[in-house]
Amino acid sequence: MKSEVSGAQMEALVWLGPSQMALRHEPIPTLGDNEVLIHVGAVGICGSELSGYLGHNSLRFPPLVMGHEAAGTIVAGTGQLADGSDVHVGQRVTFNPLITCGTCDRCQAGLINLCRNRKLLSAHRAGAFAQYVSVPADLCWHLPANISFVAGSLSEPLACAVHAVGLTDIDNNSSVLILGAGPIGLCCIAAAKARGVKTILISDISDQRLSIAREWGATHTINAKQQDTVATTLAAVPTGVSVVVDAVGTSHVRNQAIKAVVPGGTVVLMGLHEDETTIPTNYIIRQEITLVGSFCYSREDFSTAVDMISRGLVVPSHDWLIERPLSQGQASFEELIAGKSEYTKIVLIP
Repeated sequence: MKSEVSGAQMEALVWLGPSQMALRHEPIPTLGDNEVLIHVGAVGICGSELSGYLGHNSLRFPPLVMGHEAAGTIVAGTGQLADGSDVHVGQRVTFNPLITCGTCDRCQAGLINLCRNRKLLSAHRAGAFAQYVSVPADLCWHLPANISFVAGSLSEPLACAVHAVGLTDIDNNSSVLILGAGPIGLCCIAAAKARGVKTILISDISDQRLSIAREWGATHTINAKQQDTVATTLAAVPTGVSVVVDAVGTSHVRNQAIKAVVPGGTVVLMGLHEDETTIPTNYIIRQEITLVGSFCYSREDFSTAVDMISRGLVVPSHDWLIERPLSQGQASFEELIAGKSEYTKIVLIP
């Protein structure tokens, strides 16, 4: 399929350097073999892109179009989608932004998220804060007509949560503590509920976020500004929770996770806020606590996330998510970084 927009220009939100973004006209991406051109319908702002915007991310170099949580309509391209169906113009899709080689030892072992040659749309190549984005066809998943592009854009963060929860042996007899009630923390609630977990605790410093977490299915909420997270967790589950998921990534929170989990339990680390942390190693040894890192997702995790979105298990609503035009991108980044947003998630509409 030839692109009818080939050689034309598009509007794109371009990161120009620390705390600098501008809406500019950029060439519409050209397509390689087995790639599709997607007209972006919605694209979320990810927490990892906030650090990129500030210049704190070693993967991102300006000028760059970020944005990897997206959905839209195929307008050109060739190949097959993730489900093996042929590409055709007009298909509504979301996409996995993690491009892997398929040939390295990690890919051959089935650990494609750990591909030694992995590349991320919005870091190694242009992302979706634009009217159009090019994506390998086999990384695209079909979206049913009744699922909005905004809902489809949530597939990527939900896939991260599905993967994190899936790294544990959590089931309907387990209890889980989630540290951080941002978008990933909320998605972890959904992922835990999908596995039958009935006791779900979550901590945050925002009462508003905790209120939303209760609506998502958290059975206990902890305001970490007003309560001791570990003591409150142990009061609710005296033996300690089976699993703790850290969706924040600070030293203090990582240590809370270790002290709150049951002896022999699992702590999943997925927050990337701080690079290095001092942890109570002797305590971890004596309690036989398993620490596991969680990075991105497998194709199966992404497929599960799309299915959960399609079944309405995660639904965008205006009590926690707001849609804004692409032109408000920089203001939205600044608002999120300053912690002044009334909303847990901001999704941009090109």
